[in-house]
Amino acid sequence: MKRLIALFLTLVSLFAFCSMAQAEDYVPTAAAPGGAPALALAMMAAENPDAYRFVAADTIAAEFASAQADFIIAPINAGAKLFKAGKSAYQLAAVVTWGNLYFASQKADFSLESLNGASVTLFGEDTINASVARYALEKSGVVPAEITYLAGAANTQSLLLSDAEAIVLTAEPALTAASIKNDQVKGFALNDLLLELGMEGFAQAGLFVRPETAEAHPEAVAAFLAAAKESADKCADDLEAVAGAAVALEILPNMKVAMSAIPNCAIRFVSAQDARGAIEATANIDLKQYGGAVPEDGFYFTAE
Repeated sequence: MKRLIALFLTLVSLFAFCSMAQAEDYVPTAAAPGGAPALALAMMAAENPDAYRFVAADTIAAEFASAQADFIIAPINAGAKLFKAGKSAYQLAAVVTWGNLYFASQKADFSLESLNGASVTLFGEDTINASVARYALEKSGVVPAEITYLAGAANTQSLLLSDAEAIVLTAEPALTAASIKNDQVKGFALNDLLLELGMEGFAQAGLFVRPETAEAHPEAVAAFLAAAKESADKCADDLEAVAGAAVALEILPNMKVAMSAIPNCAIRFVSAQDARGAIEATANIDLKQYGGAVPEDGFYFTAE
């Protein structure tokens, strides 16, 4: 009997050891839309490209639904709306981008005052981007004569380049690409208006974690989040390395665009718990974009 008990304990110990080894060796996968949000993980993806997928922005809802990736970078409002509707169990682990939107024009001496009484073209009429832009203008006392909309930043970039009188909302890296093509193009950050209004910026894109992964592989998830913070920090601390990674991964087209655009993309890793106030401030600009209410406690990931 003692031999059986000893054998049983040996097998239990062996199983526990193997399980721990598997957890420690587990390599999380991640999905992200191309462009500015993907820059937060560029250094990690360059080191292990097989674990990362860069997808079209309009497929992000499908990424949440499939629940295949351990981590997803996505607009925070999109993840919150899906979570509230019961269409996603992913929890927000961190905010990684804080607003890459810019008002831009070829007009001489272009400034915030140029928008007063002017025709302004935004992109994405029923989106959080447009809502934040309208809020910032209204609270700053800027009253355009007319606001029209195009589908996306690529569309407003085309208008910006084709019409010397146009005033548009665009985004980085599109603004940098436009200014390289035409040195008359100038822009100022929407975030500058938000900072003057007492906001930390626009809590734009976040890093979401699949709860099953967090439960099964807590050490791997913790290590991934620590590495993600280090990767995001390098956007400020080691610009050339991040630019090289972004070009190699085809997130950005070339080093010239990358070196100019990355500092303007507001990449900054802040844990979801620490960023909750900023997230709620952004959500309260247009609660419809968050499913009608600020996210509840269960939306925020907390490591146990």
